[in-house]
Amino acid sequence: MLLFDLDGTLIDSNEVWREVDVSFLAKRGLPWSREYHEGVVHASLPAGAKFTREFCHLEDSEESIIAEWLAMVQQSYGEEIPLKPGARDFLSLCADRGERMAIYTSCARPLCEAALRHHGIDRYFETVLYASELGVEKRSPDGFHMAAARLGVAPADCVFFDDSPLSCAGALEAGMVTVGVYDPMFASGEAELRRCCHGYLRSFTEATFTPEGTFAFLQQERPEAAQEF
Repeated sequence: MLLFDLDGTLIDSNEVWREVDVSFLAKRGLPWSREYHEGVVHASLPAGAKFTREFCHLEDSEESIIAEWLAMVQQSYGEEIPLKPGARDFLSLCADRGERMAIYTSCARPLCEAALRHHGIDRYFETVLYASELGVEKRSPDGFHMAAARLGVAPADCVFFDDSPLSCAGALEAGMVTVGVYDPMFASGEAELRRCCHGYLRSFTEATFTPEGTFAFLQQERPEAAQEF
């Protein structure tokens, strides 16, 4: 089973969310900061809204914060955000090989569905699993166990693709094979990402196969970070 993150992995959306953060805060006379960014970048919308309300001491409800964020990005997801280079070809190749594929994401359902429809890639996936609907933060190992159970497979039989070091660390702890995918948002954490992954892709254009039909980008040894779990 191939399990994919969406934002920053299949679609180039991370910068859109940084712009949302800057605009949302500026509207309230607040500066964007690295501390704020670290509080929301890995969070689901509900968790991000809770953090924002508390961190910024806002009177806005968490529900209204989420609604404002969704209104700011709906058009981008449905019309503008591009696929990451090579993603479509890789998905098509995997489908031709008969690979089972699904998405596990912290993205909101309407945004994810809009992006998949816009690019016509929804047909490649058996299902989309939403961390918020499972009641977990995506980086939690428990979430990956739940995702595998929903898919009817063991975690060890899943290859998980993600751009986030924290998410790949959670998948690794859950027992999945992990593949890091480069995204500028997490460029400073590339070494950390590589430590918790069995393979690393600068781009899906590098996602080749061996003559035996296995993934050429997967290493045989356990990731360095696996020793910590």
